[in-house]
Amino acid sequence: MGVELIKGRVTADVEGEVVVFLIGMRINDFRAVRSWLPAVRAMPAMLKELAADSDSGLLGFRALLGGPRVLYTVQYWESKEKLLAYATRPDALHRPAWAAFNRRVRDGKGSVGVWHETYVVPAGSYENIYVDMPEFGLGAVRGTVPVGRRGERAAERLAAG
Repeated sequence: MGVELIKGRVTADVEGEVVVFLIGMRINDFRAVRSWLPAVRAMPAMLKELAADSDSGLLGFRALLGGPRVLYTVQYWESKEKLLAYATRPDALHRPAWAAFNRRVRDGKGSVGVWHETYVVPAGSYENIYVDMPEFGLGAVRGTVPVGRRGERAAERLAAG
């Protein structure tokens, strides 16, 4: 298969706050390639830039399809401050990509939509479990430990915060 399974029940080896950032786009008109293709191409370049900078604050990400029209990534960040710093950094790829996207959106008249959601999750307010899975989600970002270390049940893992 090529994907190594972690046998049994494990949980992410995480303590403290977690920042989860979801960002995506919806192609409203597939014919308007000039409106949506540059956005599709911009995201991998930004993720590559972030991954190459160990101080960026990006811990990891996963690109996903949300149906035939929606592309998005789930990103895990060290802090909301580092996420916001990247978004406004004048020397990073995000600002010029965002400005270009806004110009294309005006010309495209609704042919593509974008969205993002940011969740700052305090310690003790999240839990997870992975059973016979390859590394995934927060476990892929921070590593995993046997479930017993943080609690056998979801309520115990939430309380362990």
